[in-house]
Amino acid sequence: MLVLKELDDVAPDLSDVSNLIFTSANGVRFFMQAMGGMTAQLAGLTAWGVGPATNAAIQEAGFGLHVEGDGNAEDLAAMILKSDPDSGGFLHVANSAAAGDLVRRLREGGRMARFQALYETVPAAHLAAKAQQAIQAPDDCIVLIHSAKGAAAFLSAVDKISLETSILIAISEAAAAPLSDAGAKRLLHAERPNEDALMAALDKARQEL
Repeated sequence: MLVLKELDDVAPDLSDVSNLIFTSANGVRFFMQAMGGMTAQLAGLTAWGVGPATNAAIQEAGFGLHVEGDGNAEDLAAMILKSDPDSGGFLHVANSAAAGDLVRRLREGGRMARFQALYETVPAAHLAAKAQQAIQAPDDCIVLIHSAKGAAAFLSAVDKISLETSILIAISEAAAAPLSDAGAKRLLHAERPNEDALMAALDKARQEL
């Protein structure tokens, strides 16, 4: 329900940066697109990633120096703060809504860190016809929710559509929260806030149909 939109005239500023932080696979893709692909400068930076999908995107991009984290951005911040304090500055690249806690925690921990948004997520204009048909069909329909913002956009799109046959599976408790009164048949969330855990929740829900 959200569309990714590249921000205009935004070029990554790598001055004083020795470490890149990615909290989504989309962040990696938009960053590499903005940089025009892997360069000698990027090859010398350490890429920190959280979650299987993000780390897979980092590997695909060709970063040789790569630290893999699990869980969420808070867990990654804790991992970074336990690392070498002389490892240089950090740049968190993500969507415009992600600015805040991670960089703030690093700064409070004495690290040089800043945030740069390269893209934003905006609500889709409408629900796709096939998606609406699936939700309105008498059979159960499973809907995956990747963020609280996505949940809000989904609710707006289905404002006049019954969700009595819909099973909503969110990537986290926070993403599930806006859906608590949606009237869905079931509302579930992944055990951990990452794509692999979301897929595990999807498999479990499908087995229970």
